[in-house]
Parts: sequence; C-alpha cells; structure tokens
Amino acid sequence: MTGMFGNLKGLIMHSLRLGIKDLLVFARDRMMLISFVIMPIFMMLMVGFIFPSQNVLKNVSFGVVNLDEGSMGGQVVLALQQMSRSQNERMFDITYLHSKGTAVDQIKYQAISGALIIPADFSAKISAGEQASVILITDQSNPQVSAGITGTINGLMSAMASQLIVQKVAALVPNFPNPQQLVVPFTVETEGIVAGKPNYFEFVAPGIMAMTIMFAAMTGLAGSISRERELGTLDGIISAPISRLSIILGKSFAQVVRGLLQALLALILTVVLFGVVVHGSYGLLALLLLLTVFSFIGIGIMISALASQQETAMTIMMTLTFPMLFLSGALFPIQQMPVVMQWISKALPLTYAVEALRKCVVLGTGISGMMTEVWVMVGFGVVFTVIAIPVFNRAITR
Repeated sequence: MTGMFGNLKGLIMHSLRLGIKDLLVFARDRMMLISFVIMPIFMMLMVGFIFPSQNVLKNVSFGVVNLDEGSMGGQVVLALQQMSRSQNERMFDITYLHSKGTAVDQIKYQAISGALIIPADFSAKISAGEQASVILITDQSNPQVSAGITGTINGLMSAMASQLIVQKVAALVPNFPNPQQLVVPFTVETEGIVAGKPNYFEFVAPGIMAMTIMFAAMTGLAGSISRERELGTLDGIISAPISRLSIILGKSFAQVVRGLLQALLALILTVVLFGVVVHGSYGLLALLLLLTVFSFIGIGIMISALASQQETAMTIMMTLTFPMLFLSGALFPIQQMPVVMQWISKALPLTYAVEALRKCVVLGTGISGMMTEVWVMVGFGVVFTVIAIPVFNRAITR
C-alpha cells in the first residue's frame, strides 16, 4: 500500500514539475504570451462589432423615389423617416432620388443598398378604393441586407395599411368602441425565460469561449510536444526517471491552465465590453470549461503523437478545427444547416461544449438540464485519452 501511494505521489509530482516547466517556458516567450492574450480579445472584438446584434440594418444607404403627388406618398416617406430615427442606431441613411432608373443605377454602383419607389398613382388608387402598391428594389449581391430591408419595409407598409383601415372603419361605424379590434383582433406578446432582450452576441459568446479552449488544448499540446521533439529536448525528458504517463499529464496540465486562463479572459471581455449576463452558476460554468478542456486533450495528444514536426501538427490541427468552427453551432444555428450537416455536427465534441455553455450563460439552466452534453463531453474525453496514451507511447519510443 505504501509503495502504491509513493508511486502515485511521484506521478503527481513529476507531472506538476513538467507542467510548471512548460508554463515557465510559455511565460518567457514574449511573442507567444502576447498572442495568448490578443487572440481572445481579437475574437471577441471581431464578433462583437462586426457581426450583427439586434438588427442587420445599421446606417444602410437607402433611396426613396416619391413620384406621388398626393398625401399618401408623403405619409410613407414620413413614416420611414420616423422609424429610422426611433432606433438607437440609425437604420437608414435616406437619399431622395428622382426616378426609378436613377435608383437602379445607384444600386448597381453600390451607392445605395435598396430603394423604395412610390408610384404617381399611389394616393389616387387608395382614394378610389383600389389596391395600391409600392416597388421595393434591393441589392441582390447582399442577401442578408436585402432580406432585412424587405422585412422592414413590409412591416412598415403593413402597419400603415392597418392604420388606414382603422380610420375607414371608424368613419363607417362611428359608435364602434374600438375599430382597431376589427382590423387586428389579436396580437402576439413575446416573452423570454430570462430577463433582458437577447442579441446575437449573447448567442455567440459561449461559442467563442469553447473555441478558445479548443484551440488552446489542441494547438498548445501538439505544438509543445512537436517543438520539444524538433529541439531534441523530448529525448532528455523521455530518458529521465519518470513515467510516460507523467509526461502526458504534465503537458496536459500546462494546456489546461492555458485554456482556462484564455476562457476566463474571454468571459471577462463578454461581460465588461458587451454586457453579457451569466444567468447560470459560475461554479457550473467553471465545471463546463474544465470538461471542455478534457474533451479536447486526448485529440491534442493524438495529433502530437502523429506529427513529427510543428508544421505537420498545425496542419492536422487546422484540418480538424475548421469544420468544427462552422458545424458546431458556435457561430451559426445548427437548425438552419442542411440535415446532413446537422448529423455531422452531432459527432463533434465542440457542439456539446457550445450547447452546454450556452444553456448555462444565456438560459441559466442547471446541471440537470444539460446532463446529455456533460456525459457526451466526458465520453469524448475518456475515449480519445484512452486511445491517445498508447499511441503516444508508441510514437515516442520509435
């Protein structure tokens, strides 16, 4: 029994010393330390300020051609102006044009992203009881902005049409208590399960944290062992009176610390810069971050065992990580992907890490509501680690 505890103590001490050695080497490399801090900052700033939050329409150049000499055309233009001004950030930068042809040319030259054409007979048709229409021209080279413009203009025109109907009903039935009830008999009130209004950054922030850990665990471990092999220091470590398991645990310990520090930095940035509120338990969040590291450590060990050079290790790592970035739901909802891609996403460890972190941060879900994700991450970590250890042993003894 004493001998077993002695062996266990030696394993732990050797692993810690090797891990601390790697952390010291990392801390002394100024360029590596700078990139370690800059990467999560860059990713958070890029996602927070480049990707859309509440609305894709911000300061969008938009043309208006009002050919109508009646009052209704002017009301449409006024409603468009008021709607744009009512937003926290200006929705449209409106340019007034004289003809449909001019508007088309402006879109071709990318001077504007769309244009609303109000025909000359717009007011006349409405006054005569006929159905009138406006023409919306969009820039088809930018589908996302075009879809946003189309939805916004359709909503504006529907609201104006409902208001006009209410006025006509009130004139026909003057004593009716609420004419609007005849036009809009019911509405939808939207509520969330947590306080506040959701935005795209709250959706993507947990994904950024998971990706940061993935890169740290896979890139750092594979790069560290490959670098030691190229420098010749790995032979010295192998010849030392320590077990192979100590080498793996020590290297893994250093990458766990690095991954958790980067994830913590990313979390601080999301809270301070973008006001993301962690609705779940911070203890549970820490546990999920640890499980995320664990689920990728085995993959990092396997890459380091298979690659004899840093360049090869980086190539293998990028081949594995890039599909996970786009198929895991970290940046784009999995439900919007083709069915085949959705099935592929279920085979990726990053998918479950992102889902678990998102449930904790955004929805405030307890551990009982994410047991599937937790067990899958544990399973990925155990399976890949069990496979990686003998592979690593064979690789370093060749």
